[in-house]
Amino acid sequence: MFRIIASAATAGSLIAAPALAGSMSPPPADPVPVAPAPIVMPSADWTGGFGGVQLGYGDFDLAPGGDDGVVYGGQLGYDYDFGNFVLGGEFDYIGSDASIGATEVDSVMRLKARLGFDMGNTLIYGVAGGARADTSIGDDTGWVVGLGAEYMVYENVSIGGEYLYHKFDDFNGSGSDLEANTIAAKVNYRF
Repeated sequence: MFRIIASAATAGSLIAAPALAGSMSPPPADPVPVAPAPIVMPSADWTGGFGGVQLGYGDFDLAPGGDDGVVYGGQLGYDYDFGNFVLGGEFDYIGSDASIGATEVDSVMRLKARLGFDMGNTLIYGVAGGARADTSIGDDTGWVVGLGAEYMVYENVSIGGEYLYHKFDDFNGSGSDLEANTIAAKVNYRF
């Protein structure tokens, strides 16, 4: 008899187990992962005037020789940001400590048009324009082309670098061309 009661109790617990296991409602759905909100960095607006300083290196050649040295100066300009590209102009003046033989290169003034690609806080640009070199044997005008880049460090401060190639044909009637390559680091305050 004990076996019958034990068998009946076991069978009853097996039958009742699913009924006592939980509710008839479906299990809760797995949580849906939510993507984090994208971090949007503020994009620089390159429109406006600017002024700054520069320091770099210059390599000057006037037949029959050449020299290199430090170049230093300042610049003033204005850019207009069209969204994907930036158009502007810049005037700069640099001094130099280079001497080509007995000819000292005192300064170079440049008036340049700038056309660049707006990459948010970075601006990559090309320049072309006119230049005037002042030396101990006289001065003359020529042309200048180059490439540069600027990065907006703060809302109104940018840093950058610029490479420029200058050419002055038949410099001051000497029969020789003056050529110059300059590379400079620049800091601009934008207002």
